Amino acid sequence: MEKFEITILGCGSATPGLKHFTSSQVLNIREKLFMIDCGEGTQIQMRRTKIAFGKLNHIFISHLHGDHCFGLLGIVSSFGLLGRTAPLFVHAPADMWKILKPELDFYCQGMEYEVEFCGFNPKERTVIYDDKSLSVETIPLKHRIPTAGFLFKEKPLPDHLDRAAADFYGVPQWDYNRIKNGGDFVTADGKTIPHSQLTKPATPPRSYAYCCDTEFNPDMIEQITGVSTLYHDCTYSEADKERAKKHFHSTAAQAANTAKQAEAGTLILGHFSARYNNENILLEEAKEIFKNSYLAKENATFTIE
Repeated sequence: MEKFEITILGCGSATPGLKHFTSSQVLNIREKLFMIDCGEGTQIQMRRTKIAFGKLNHIFISHLHGDHCFGLLGIVSSFGLLGRTAPLFVHAPADMWKILKPELDFYCQGMEYEVEFCGFNPKERTVIYDDKSLSVETIPLKHRIPTAGFLFKEKPLPDHLDRAAADFYGVPQWDYNRIKNGGDFVTADGKTIPHSQLTKPATPPRSYAYCCDTEFNPDMIEQITGVSTLYHDCTYSEADKERAKKHFHSTAAQAANTAKQAEAGTLILGHFSARYNNENILLEEAKEIFKNSYLAKENATFTIE
């Protein structure tokens, strides 16, 4: 199975601390790298995790709070110092360009590569990236300012050819792709062999939903139903539910309920408040509702299946 994994670079919340870096992670899909959020210190974490700077071509920013985007200018500048020539695509709320453009004009003059800004409306569900194997769409979230999550979805693969069956019925090699993509085969004596007898089911497409920052948001459940892995805001415990509501964040129990209602395969909890010395209380709270829950951790890599 080809690679589909997420490496956590930072999973803390806005208040600086010694335990966590601010929000950032890198999704590796078949050796294509996609960064999600870019908090302060992200490029240091990339060095620690040995993520190749030159392979990163797309950065997705969920919203314009500093703990999710203060590291962006540093990465852009460092790429320039390293002699990058390939364009870097930044997908972010449209308002970010008003901030980013003057910074680029002042700090990043003379770079040999272009920053291609791709603005979107975080209040709308929109496909913002699409290639032959993957699509990315925004998930409108509920936070203090307009915020979008991201849903990364593999496109369905063709079925696997059953070579023994194909050889038995005399399917020529030039017809393999048509058969794998749903076609039937007609033998020399006019007998139709259905696609199902010539193939085996393809590996189901995988998906990853990043939902941070957000308060409990039932409106998004339909969009993420059946997601392979869900990363969800888990800033507070249920004991601090009122604080979570005040700041438009979620509790561990609310994250777990979202995963349960969405029938997710796995839940990763992140964006931890610095108030908790032991985040296992958040994990235990989530596991009571959704057993397949895990704590995000800097430099950890999760395989999405």
